[in-house]
Amino acid sequence: MKINNVYYRTIWPDPENEKVVKIIDQRRLPYNLVIEELRTPEQAGRAIKEMQVRGAGLIGATAAFGMYLAALQAPEEDFDDYFAGCGRALLATRPTAVNLAWAVDRQLRAVTGENSPAAKIKKSFEIACAIADSDADACRRIGEYGLQIIRELSEKKKGGTVNILTHCNAGWLAFVDYGSATSPIYAAHREGLDIHVWVDETRPWLQGAQLTTWELQQEGVPHTLISDNTGGLLMQKRKVDMVIVGSDRTTHTGDVANKIGTYLKALAARDNSVPFYVALPSSTLDWKTDNGEDIPIEERSPAEVLTVSGLGEDLKEITVNISPPGVRALNYGFDVTPARLVTALITERGIVQPDRESIARLMNRDL
Repeated sequence: MKINNVYYRTIWPDPENEKVVKIIDQRRLPYNLVIEELRTPEQAGRAIKEMQVRGAGLIGATAAFGMYLAALQAPEEDFDDYFAGCGRALLATRPTAVNLAWAVDRQLRAVTGENSPAAKIKKSFEIACAIADSDADACRRIGEYGLQIIRELSEKKKGGTVNILTHCNAGWLAFVDYGSATSPIYAAHREGLDIHVWVDETRPWLQGAQLTTWELQQEGVPHTLISDNTGGLLMQKRKVDMVIVGSDRTTHTGDVANKIGTYLKALAARDNSVPFYVALPSSTLDWKTDNGEDIPIEERSPAEVLTVSGLGEDLKEITVNISPPGVRALNYGFDVTPARLVTALITERGIVQPDRESIARLMNRDL
């Protein structure tokens, strides 16, 4: 995607020094574009934990490059143990996003087959780049399949505006490129369809208010920012034609873990007969968990709920308290939307019903 008409990915190896991996520090958006350098697996872990990078696909790609940085640092005489230890440390950073474990496991399996430290480093770099490239390509194809849905809605409305509600940021900033939930939106906009996006602000990190709106501005997509609790009213007023969200983990039975508040949107959508779609690459599928209730839900610092960040009058970034001193806060990062509330999943392999048999058939997996 583009920032001020310049093409970027969210993560990439420095073309002048492959021992350095670059990321966009998303905590500084939308006010400042800051490019950070990762040189160690610990820095990659902090980038994931502290939300410099966020979103299922990008977390996975960052973990993959973090493993590559671990390979660069691994002692020759103890390469495998060190490499595996760095993998365990990365796994501990964000427990809900399944792409992280998928990427670490893929690195571990690939490197095991190499005989020398040099070969292991080379293979690790290849795998990290392949994971990033496949993430971008999968999101591009999600856009192609999701476009079909938006096109059909446009035809039903005889070319009238298709109003789409999003939650959190499942845009290109959450992946390596294109995004999941936004990829069909971008595809529809480029095709010339009349679309408009309702953007949930998404407390407490305000990913919708600060990231999704910024992305849509860059692409010229019409949109309106709303508070998190406005979506239900808009559905009642028939001002929402479809909801499309991303996923941090989706079980192979169709239950969806996504940013806190997604479940409430799904309930409102069901009550108002609004189709509710989840866009995700297959790397976000959890093949081991049968029931969404068993997905670990990350509990983050209460400080994220008790404060808010933005620009002050002097145009400097500031963080302010929004509650009286001593107030307690609970901060779950995700909730789980059961498959029965999901209209369909949009993947890079096609649109599929959210049930065990349909998902396994599309992904060519045995039941």
